[in-house]
Amino acid sequence: MPVTLGLTRLLASGRLHGARVGLVANPSSVDARFVHAVDQVSSADGVTLAAIFGPQHGFHSTLQDNMLETPHAEDAARRVPVYSLYSETREPTDAMLEGLDVLVVDLQDVGTRVYTFIYTMAYCLKAAARKGIPVIVCDRPNPIGGQVIEGPLLAPGYESFVGLYPIALRHGLTIAELARLFNEQFGLGAQLETVAMEGWARGDWWDTTGVPWVMPSPNMPTLETAIVYPGMVLFEGTLLSEGRGTTRPFELVGYPGVDAETLCGGLNALALPGVHFRPAYFEPTFQKHARVTCGGCQLHVTDRDRFRSVDAAIALLCAFRDAMPDRTLPWRPPPYEYEYEKMPIDILAGSDGLRRAVDAGASPRDVSVTCRLDAGSFDVMRTSSLLY
Repeated sequence: MPVTLGLTRLLASGRLHGARVGLVANPSSVDARFVHAVDQVSSADGVTLAAIFGPQHGFHSTLQDNMLETPHAEDAARRVPVYSLYSETREPTDAMLEGLDVLVVDLQDVGTRVYTFIYTMAYCLKAAARKGIPVIVCDRPNPIGGQVIEGPLLAPGYESFVGLYPIALRHGLTIAELARLFNEQFGLGAQLETVAMEGWARGDWWDTTGVPWVMPSPNMPTLETAIVYPGMVLFEGTLLSEGRGTTRPFELVGYPGVDAETLCGGLNALALPGVHFRPAYFEPTFQKHARVTCGGCQLHVTDRDRFRSVDAAIALLCAFRDAMPDRTLPWRPPPYEYEYEKMPIDILAGSDGLRRAVDAGASPRDVSVTCRLDAGSFDVMRTSSLLY
């Protein structure tokens, strides 16, 4: 059954009639007909599109690097300001919200705690609460489904722009469910309304929804990328290439001098469910190890229902550690995503536990067990926020 998106239902309800609307969106904010949210809102009867807000990578998602700020601009066709929420501010200012009757959020999340769009939404809730402006979050599918939870929770003291709240690495929620969780359980206090989808069930993958895939960000080109991302994003916290600068970011991972065949032989011997590690050599065109041959692997997900991306990533971290001449994994130093002191791997993983376990020589199984201990508590926490 095709899914009807939250924004489609919101506009059909007439709820926005007579309102001056601020819209938080980016290129993936399209409906099943490929009509962008900006065009849907601006053409709705009696609705005034008064401002546009863009998340990380910009409203047009033009910037490849995940730590390049985007400038503010103006939408030339509609003569409305386009405010960047990945600039000198991540939170809308009072001046940006001036004159708005409602703030509408229509962003595509990918189901992973570290994806910053959900914190752009959280900052919008916080700013709107301060100004007394209602927020409507229009729901979209979680591309990797809403049943499986993976990885550790964010621990106190490790908050950052890649993790503001204690949720699991693969959280299994939609963006509207996250809005409810953030607002109610973490005290944002916004006047929040969520508009659910019709036709989506928790076990649905993106390619069953009838909604076209448009890259949410430059290095999230396909559904396959999103499937491996919850675990493979941890490689951003290392000096290994996570495949940025290739056509398969997060599916490829490697490091100069590593013997790909030996690495993958050991990984496949673990018989992790739903994945095959294929030996691969590649040269990134930009970012880490640009124009240098890296040895490593490409992850081929053979059964996405059984595949667990965090377990796969942990196995890879341990395998690359063991492939290093000194059996020490090269961790990326700060700064990273506006954090200048904590190690990037720690704010991505949610604590220093994963890093310390890998450095201590722990086996993949022992590291994975450590990282799963608190997933059950999050499953209980999220129950009151579920819409489906």
